[in-house]
Amino acid sequence: MIVKWLNNLKYLWLLQVVAIHLKEVAAQTSQNINVFFINEVDNEPATKAVDVVLTYLKKNPSYGLSVQVESIEANKTDAKILLEAICNKYAASIEKKQTPHLIFDTTKSGVASETVKSFTQALGLPTISASYGQEGDLRQWRDLDESKQKYLLQVMPPADIIPEAVRSIVKRLNITNAAILYDDTFVMDHKYKSLLQNIQTRHVITAIAKDGKREREEQIEKLRNLDINNFFVLGNLQSIRMVLESVKPAYFERNFAWHAITQSEGEVSSQRDNATIMFLKPMAYTQYRDRLGLLRTTFNLNEEPQLASAFYFDLALRSFLAIKEMLMSGAWPKDMEYLNCDDFQGGNTPERNIDLRQYFTQVSEPTSYGAFDLVTQGTKPFNGFSYMKFEMDINVLQIRGGSSVNSKSIGVWTAGLDSPLIVKDEEQMKNLTADTVYRIYTVVQAPFIMRDETAPKGYKGYCIDLIDEIAAIVHFDYEIQEVEDGKFGNMDDKGEWNGIVKKLIDKQADIGLGSMSVMAEREIVIDFTVPYYDLVGITIMMQRPTSPSSLFKFLTVLETNVWLCILAAYFFTSFLMWIFDRWSPYSYQNNREKYKDDEEKREFNLKECLWFCMTSLTPQGGGEAPKNLSGRLVAATWWLFGFIIIASYTANLAAFLTVSRLDTPVESLDDLAKQYKILYAPLNGSSAMTYFERMANIEQMFYEIWKDLSLNDSLTPLERSKLAVWDYPVSDKYTKMWQAMQEAGLPATLEDAVKRVRNSSTATGFAFLGDATDIRYLQLTNCDLQVVGEEFSRKPYAIAVQQGSHLKDQFNNAILTLLNKRQLEKLKEKWWKNDEAQAKCEKPEDQSDGISIQNIGGVFIVIFVGIGMACITLVFEYWWYKYRKNPRVIDVAEANADRPNAKDGGKLADGVILGHTGEKFEKSNAALRPRFTQYPATFKPRF
Repeated sequence: MIVKWLNNLKYLWLLQVVAIHLKEVAAQTSQNINVFFINEVDNEPATKAVDVVLTYLKKNPSYGLSVQVESIEANKTDAKILLEAICNKYAASIEKKQTPHLIFDTTKSGVASETVKSFTQALGLPTISASYGQEGDLRQWRDLDESKQKYLLQVMPPADIIPEAVRSIVKRLNITNAAILYDDTFVMDHKYKSLLQNIQTRHVITAIAKDGKREREEQIEKLRNLDINNFFVLGNLQSIRMVLESVKPAYFERNFAWHAITQSEGEVSSQRDNATIMFLKPMAYTQYRDRLGLLRTTFNLNEEPQLASAFYFDLALRSFLAIKEMLMSGAWPKDMEYLNCDDFQGGNTPERNIDLRQYFTQVSEPTSYGAFDLVTQGTKPFNGFSYMKFEMDINVLQIRGGSSVNSKSIGVWTAGLDSPLIVKDEEQMKNLTADTVYRIYTVVQAPFIMRDETAPKGYKGYCIDLIDEIAAIVHFDYEIQEVEDGKFGNMDDKGEWNGIVKKLIDKQADIGLGSMSVMAEREIVIDFTVPYYDLVGITIMMQRPTSPSSLFKFLTVLETNVWLCILAAYFFTSFLMWIFDRWSPYSYQNNREKYKDDEEKREFNLKECLWFCMTSLTPQGGGEAPKNLSGRLVAATWWLFGFIIIASYTANLAAFLTVSRLDTPVESLDDLAKQYKILYAPLNGSSAMTYFERMANIEQMFYEIWKDLSLNDSLTPLERSKLAVWDYPVSDKYTKMWQAMQEAGLPATLEDAVKRVRNSSTATGFAFLGDATDIRYLQLTNCDLQVVGEEFSRKPYAIAVQQGSHLKDQFNNAILTLLNKRQLEKLKEKWWKNDEAQAKCEKPEDQSDGISIQNIGGVFIVIFVGIGMACITLVFEYWWYKYRKNPRVIDVAEANADRPNAKDGGKLADGVILGHTGEKFEKSNAALRPRFTQYPATFKPRF
């Protein structure tokens, strides 16, 4: 046992001897390097990482490396102090002959970084920098020659690569606007131009307000007023929480998207009640986690963020090992020249034959978080393209009741320049996108905008169809509401705007939609798209004149008393003609023998006189005139009377029917201005009101200019005489019209204007002046309104957007596309020609048209009445003949036998008709009138 114990002790002693020998060998073969470590004051992960590297090398002598570090703390604001500190350290090292092999630079950006870069470039000192910046961002190293590019190296830190995730998200989700907020854990000064370069995305990059919650709320509100609904928050977990808690609940709705990106590996917590965000955080590659855990537990590499600490550790260790390899391989110059700061003259930088880049890229030391992606080929420069690769986990984070209730990984982003997202759940990714929802303010004005509860947005019309077509091209949604004051926008005397224009100026609206005219003063404060509608002017609307139609309108040509007088004259003349014919010895009935050979034998009894006078008024004529001279004088007088009456009636009937169809006496703006019977006015606050008001003011200004010139005492008598005229040289047309409009009173709404037009009468007429499209649509949908005159002051209609808004260009392209497809013409046809609201109106009478049946149809009724009376008379005649008279036919001989004596008057019995009897005549049933060749014996003349 004792021998065995002695043998074991011998072996232990031998092991200790070997270990001591190995340490001595390692100490003899280890390389000593001097390093200047220049770091910013608040970059604790870099400071901690360098300390851990030194400890790590001491505890692992197998590396055979001893590092002497001279630390210099960089001042961020004063370059002179920093440069003096560096130069003093550097001068001391030269005196001690301990010149630095390497400048290890972990300054981030700004004055400190530029000072270090200037120092190392001027004195030709090998440097490995972890400063922020891509190609060209390091101004002092921007134009390095080929030799300097081999020993002045930069590797971008993770915090400089992580913002590139924003670019990948924007490209993947096709985001058109973005606000990027960051805290002091990120440096974004150099990212303003490069981050979203060549991407059509409006974006703002700004630091998170640190003053307090109220300041952050105002900051977010200002960003929202810039029409931004996609927000990116880059910072530590505390900064992300402060921003989320400063946001209004409304900004977490579907039309907003929030993305939180951090270097930390923890979870986001917030007091938000309901929020869903995209959360990106780094995660180490699986193969490196054991080494990282060893460094954290054994060497206390615990400085947060863990990603930055691991990066600085791996970079420092790699840099030191590269210098060691150069020293051991003899690649390091033996007689290296070092120039003091005071000896530098601007162009005497020592020539270096050092290829630090080659040895740095060839180091095979394993990393602790992610692999270095270093440029090894000459296709692109090393600086600005070299970095450490790692992965960012993409999570959907739901915050409910102040805590994260659900976190789901939906993809991975591998850190890199222009590296795409790798998405595992496309549906969840789509749900994280902000719906592009624009706020539209409008004014209801048919047919452009009309309320419709059944429509998807509650409105319909030409402009609704137009914005839907544009939305299909530009890909957005919208919320539409009416502006409170119902105005498109006018500027008052104080320069203040109202209506839609005010909403756009105050960033409360994204789009102004409706029949909005493009005006010069509006274009000063807002932007307009290309016109979507033809030039539209101002025109006049009046009530359509209606002439009352009547079937017996031809009777209204003469007054009732005239008709009564004509009727009285008719009966009086007929009665007088009958009297004259009965009592005149030369009349036919009193002188039958004289006129027995005449073809026409007309006895003017009362019936014949009435018929004669009636037919004398017709083109047919009255027939045979009376035989006596007195009767003919009466007939001639009646003919003359009838000729005058008929001629007067015909002329007045034509004039009466023509006057009822005359056009409106007002046919233009000049006609309206010259008369005072019809009142007129535009809508209060409308573009038409602005036009008349300004025209009146311009006339007044011209008058004042002329007056000042004509009364100018400095002019010579000859010059003043040239300005002296009796007539007013400047028109006051609009001045008088504007005064008349103010006296008439401007209607507040279009409905009020239409009501006043309809309530106008012949004595108190009212004409409305407004946009031609509005008036033409009112005419289209109302039969009692009409457009009068031509348009004037024509202006285009366009969509209004905020000044400088990106929507202007997008909408311009969309409108031009619709114009090329003739889609705008189809919309016009839909809302004007094929509109369901179009009224079915009767065609208004025109002077060129004939007389309508409504006005002349009474004559047909006269015919029907006459025919009806004739039928009734026929029935009466038949009844009278058959049932009242009962005539009996006898022979002539029988009549002579039955005839009483002449002294009895020679009269036959009632109901007896003279004729012939016999079989021949009985068959024919002919009734014969007696024919006398002479007067009866009993005939006694009256005279």
